[in-house]
Amino acid sequence: MQQKVFKKSFTTNISFYYGWIIIGLGALGLFFSGPGQTYSISIFINTYIEEFGWSRSLVSSLYSSGTLIAGLMLPFVGKIIDKKGHHKMFVYIASLLGVACLWMSFIRHPIMLIVGFIFLRLFGQGSMALLSSTLIPQWFIRKRGVALSLMSLGGVLGSAAIPLLNNWLILHFGASFTWRIWALLLIGFMVPISWIFIRNQPEEVGLLPDGEVIPNYREMDGNEKILRNTEFSWNTKEAMGTKAFWLMLFCMVVPSMINTGITFHMVSIMEGKGFNSTFAASILGITAMTQLPFTFLAGYFVDRIQVHYVKTINFSLLLGAMLLVLYSQSKEVLILYAALHGVFIAFDSVSTGVLWPNYFGRKYLGSIRGIAMTSMVIGSALGPLPFGFAYDIFGSYKEIILLMTIFPLLASLAAVFSPPPKYKGSKSEECAG
Repeated sequence: MQQKVFKKSFTTNISFYYGWIIIGLGALGLFFSGPGQTYSISIFINTYIEEFGWSRSLVSSLYSSGTLIAGLMLPFVGKIIDKKGHHKMFVYIASLLGVACLWMSFIRHPIMLIVGFIFLRLFGQGSMALLSSTLIPQWFIRKRGVALSLMSLGGVLGSAAIPLLNNWLILHFGASFTWRIWALLLIGFMVPISWIFIRNQPEEVGLLPDGEVIPNYREMDGNEKILRNTEFSWNTKEAMGTKAFWLMLFCMVVPSMINTGITFHMVSIMEGKGFNSTFAASILGITAMTQLPFTFLAGYFVDRIQVHYVKTINFSLLLGAMLLVLYSQSKEVLILYAALHGVFIAFDSVSTGVLWPNYFGRKYLGSIRGIAMTSMVIGSALGPLPFGFAYDIFGSYKEIILLMTIFPLLASLAAVFSPPPKYKGSKSEECAG
């Protein structure tokens, strides 16, 4: 058997587990997915409507269509990640997201807008988030919940800071300038950081997940065999053959659909209650800041309680948040909504990050998570459109939010009936219990 020798680099000389640096890089990746996230794009929507005279239904339709098209491409991105590795793909995707931001600075026509939406959603919300969420599980197994909760802080910081930053930049310098700032940050900062510091797996620096040192690694063979004794790895076909896979996909669609629908129209929702865009951006910021402490708590729980039980209980928080935003008229109650929503998002993001590697292993995680991300992006595509149509028809969002409350109830039922599947093995996959 051919012997494996890891590549020497500065990562082999540090005195602590390099996975902790990888967590920081994953968090940075989540932060820089921000330009393609709804909480960022939503701040630009009223600018497009007012500047170009486009209807809310038109912009919502373009956003939903662009998001859907982007989502359908994500399984292919996942397969490429499995083949090329996270190191190269972070560089490629960050560069392409920077180009997409530059494109958005020249928007003048609906066709240009939908093209921009496609690439923002594909490379931002989709690919950058997919890269981060699949990189961390490569480096951690026993500490996976804590590791993913720490990584999630990048998304928390982004969702807290980016709406306020975008709002300030747009008010003072305009939408085009704001998009160019993001292009510069991605290409000038995120790309070189990714190239220098990201490593695909701990095996590349002579380690096992969680910081375990491979004995006599200098010229050790059979490395994959050791790893496979620690966990099972389902291929994509095997995973798709389980009930849990499909029920958990539904559990990803629901929050993505509802969160995106409400967040995309947050400025309009707040204006309907008598508040301005600055308060709307603040609501998004409060939601994000609430995530901060509860993200750590979520990491603690998902390492100790089965993920499907965490999700079952968590959907009751989403239902409560929807009822608060539906009936609230005061700042105090809306702040309570933002906080409750933040708690839900914290537990949802960490539990989802842990779910796929815990259920199906590491080897095909990019492909499996790519399909899961597609379902999430499809949910995002389905969200803004009915909200926009409902507003144009009824003049408010009450009817559509009330209708949507059925989905957290259904998702809670789906989660409770989705325990981890039992691995039966295959001839092509070497596994041990």
